[in-house]
Amino acid sequence: MTRILAYRFSAFGDVAMTAPVFREFLEQNPEVEIVMVSRSNFEALFADIPNVIFKGVNLDDYKGFFGLNRLANELIKEFHPDLIANLHDVIRTKILDKIYSTKGFKVFKINKGKEEKEHLTDIWNLNKVQLKKTVERYADVFREMGFQVTLSHQLRPTSFNKSGIGFAPFAQHKGKMLPLEKSYELARILSLKNTVYFFGGGKAETEILEKWEKEIPNTRNLAGKLNLTEELDTISQLEMMISMDSANMHLASLVGTRCVSVWGQTHPYAGFLGFGQSEEDVVQVKDLTCRPCSVFGDKECFRGDWACLGELNIQKIVDKI
Repeated sequence: MTRILAYRFSAFGDVAMTAPVFREFLEQNPEVEIVMVSRSNFEALFADIPNVIFKGVNLDDYKGFFGLNRLANELIKEFHPDLIANLHDVIRTKILDKIYSTKGFKVFKINKGKEEKEHLTDIWNLNKVQLKKTVERYADVFREMGFQVTLSHQLRPTSFNKSGIGFAPFAQHKGKMLPLEKSYELARILSLKNTVYFFGGGKAETEILEKWEKEIPNTRNLAGKLNLTEELDTISQLEMMISMDSANMHLASLVGTRCVSVWGQTHPYAGFLGFGQSEEDVVQVKDLTCRPCSVFGDKECFRGDWACLGELNIQKIVDKI
């Protein structure tokens, strides 16, 4: 049995994207085991994948070089890995890579394609092309180790008794999020024919969604009411999820639920469309030459009017249903 120690600490959606890759890689390579090191609250993402051992860590306990050195030593002592997979490639994990290399371990790391992504998001670049999907970038790390892995890019439903529509109107950054008045109107239209379940997190989002639940019949707010395991279970039973380019799209992928995704500053070309989700279910303003202007949706609007979201007609989303 070959044991791979893999690490990726954030962001939530990116960590979620590793799970379907692990599942298919391990099915095709049953003699391999992955120890996934990440933030403790992400454990449920990997709960039902055979041959994955999840190790949750609190990074506040391992600050600076000496803290990371201690973490590296603890992981070696506990798991005795054969190979190291850096699926994050940020300063913290680069330091871990160095520590493992000096101890004689073979370290393999993700190629995030930073230069291609910078070119893609240059607003003066009019020749936008599809870049490699992030899930394939994860799989490449294992291919580089010498393993065969072919990703199916197919959804695998974990539940077959599906009803209702999930709606996650929030995202971490403004450049990824429909204006709230549009989302409210969309929820109102959808609720005429379907039960709509709201998803969100944090106090501010929960308060908004509680207000919507009171004002729009046939809606239920689930924000702040479910842990991650319960949330995944609930999403698995939905007929469909509507999400921004955010973590909820990746949670839908994880449980095999179709997701209609809304894109503003960002674009599926950067490689972050949910695993197995259809490009037919992408909703975006197509004729804006300035987009995508950001990989993460965290930039100020170059034009100043946020046309990529403000001009998006919600009827396009309704039509997908």
